[in-house]
Amino acid sequence: MLSKKMMVAELFAFYGELLTDKQKDILTLYCLDDYSLGEIAEDLSISRQGVHDTVKRATKTLEDYESKLGLMDKFNKNNLLLNDIQLKMMNLSQIVDGDSEVLRKEVKNVIGIVTRDIDEMIE
Repeated sequence: MLSKKMMVAELFAFYGELLTDKQKDILTLYCLDDYSLGEIAEDLSISRQGVHDTVKRATKTLEDYESKLGLMDKFNKNNLLLNDIQLKMMNLSQIVDGDSEVLRKEVKNVIGIVTRDIDEMIE
């Protein structure tokens, strides 16, 4: 399971441009540069509480975007699907020198799985 900070960093990668400039600046320092709240407060000449509140509000905003749009979830599902396809294609390449009927059935099976996975992903 991803840490909260890593999850925010992933959401920031997808939706960061939708945040205010202040939120982007603070989340960049917090998530990407791994600054502490105190370090950010010192660098930006604001209170530690102000940094904390901004991180909390920005995180909530990013989570709201993901719950409505689901881009990160779809991206992760696509990656899993692509990995699965690559594994299946490697398996097919091992059969290529064998019986053509077995190969034909395996190709049909892979196409069916990929089609089903894509249909589920689109829903």
